[in-house]
Amino acid sequence: MSKLSGNDALHSRQGRQLSSLADINALEPAEKQRIYASIIPARIFELLQISPATFLDPDGNRLVTLIAPEGLGLARIEVRRVPQDRRTVFFLDIADTQFRQMELAFCIINDPAAPRFDVDLDPDGNDNCFATLGRNIPEEIRAMRAGLFPNQTSRGLRMFGEFFARFERFVDSLGMDMIVAEPLTYDNAIRYEGYGFDYLNGRRMMEEINREFRPGGVLHAKLDGSSPFRMPGMERTVLGRSWAIHDGILDEPWDDLTVDKILDEPWEDIRIYKLVGQNAGLNTFPERVDL
Repeated sequence: MSKLSGNDALHSRQGRQLSSLADINALEPAEKQRIYASIIPARIFELLQISPATFLDPDGNRLVTLIAPEGLGLARIEVRRVPQDRRTVFFLDIADTQFRQMELAFCIINDPAAPRFDVDLDPDGNDNCFATLGRNIPEEIRAMRAGLFPNQTSRGLRMFGEFFARFERFVDSLGMDMIVAEPLTYDNAIRYEGYGFDYLNGRRMMEEINREFRPGGVLHAKLDGSSPFRMPGMERTVLGRSWAIHDGILDEPWDDLTVDKILDEPWEDIRIYKLVGQNAGLNTFPERVDL
C-alpha cells in the first residue's frame, strides 16, 4: 500500500504489479526505459534537450545510457551532454536489497558548464577510486577553494531535491518502505539528514564529531594550519569539516583519554536509512553556517 498521498502502485502494461528493480528489468526495453525515465529530473531533459521517450537529442544522439540487466535487481542511469563526454550530468546507481529495501548507492548531478577538477584522478591520470588509491592534492586544493566538497569534480545543478522527491515516490510505488544508503563523506551524511534520513550505523560518531569540532575539542585543536585542509575556522562549516575529515583528521591517534575511541578511526561504515513518507528530523550539526 502506498505511503505517499496520491501515489499509485507500479504496474506493467499487462497489469502485473511490480515490486522490485528485478521485476522492472524483466520488462521489454521500451517499457523499462519509460519507467526509469520517470526518476530523472525533468530539468535534466530540458537542459540537454533530450526526449524522455527516446533518450535522443534533436540531432539524434542518444544521451542517456540505461544499464538494467534482466535477471538482476540493479540499475544504472548515465546522462551526458554529448555521447563521448567523460563527465556525466546525471549518474545514478540503485539496487534491490535482500530485505526488500531500495539501496541508493550513488547519485551525482553535475553542471555541464562548470569547470572540472580532477580530484578523481591520481597524478598519472588514473582513476583513484574516490581517493582510496591516492589523492590529487593540487586539484583538491583548487576544488576546495572553489567551494566544492571532497570527491566533487564540478559544481552541481542543485537538483538533488527534485530527484529525491521523484525517487521516493518511485520506491513507494514498488511497495518498499525503506531507502538505505552509505554516505561517502561527512557532507553527504549531513545532506541526507536534511532529506529525512537517520542512521543504521554512525549516529554516535556524527555526534562525537560535532562535539570534538567545538572549541576545546580534539578535532578543533587539530585545525592548526598544518595543511590547507586544516585551517582554523573550518569547524564552523560542513565544507571545512568535510575536507578536514577527508584529509584524515579522524584516523590519527591522540593521547586524550577523555575522547571516545569511536573517533580514532577513518570515515567508513556509515549507514543511513529513510522510511518512505517519514522525516527523522535529525540534525547532528545544528550550528552549521553553510549547506
